[in-house]
Formats: sequence, structure tokens, C-alpha cells
Amino acid sequence: MEKEKKCAYRIDTDHWYIERSVYAAAGIFVLGSALLAFFVHPNWIYFTMFIGVMLIGFSVTGYCPMAIIMNKCGIKKK
Repeated sequence: MEKEKKCAYRIDTDHWYIERSVYAAAGIFVLGSALLAFFVHPNWIYFTMFIGVMLIGFSVTGYCPMAIIMNKCGIKKK
């Protein structure tokens, strides 16, 4: 029996599945809203907080509105 290598968790990068796309969208939204809060107006931080709440909600419930939207746009599940 082949011994499994222990390494850090890594997702497949051969296709843009919904899971990977949600991570990318969340990162873009967080970075964008943080930059807007810093350079434009501090109230943009509320958008950053909203994204954080949605990510926590997704981890607890498994319900992700962004994934539903991406699925309707044709991005496939893993």
C-alpha cells in the first residue's frame, strides 16, 4: 500500500470550479473594498464586513448566494 504524503491542503487548479471561483471573488471583493475604504471613504469597510459575515454564514450553513449566481452563469461544480 502506497503511503500518503502529508502536505498542506491544496485544491485542483486545472479548472475554475464554483468553489475556486467563490474564493477568487471573495478575495477580489475584500481587497477592493479595503482599498476603497482606505482611499475613497471609510464607510466602504462595511462592505468588507458584509463579505466576512457571508463567508462565515457559508461555512456554518453551506448556503452561498455567490455560488448560486455562478452556477446560473454556467460555472460547473467540482
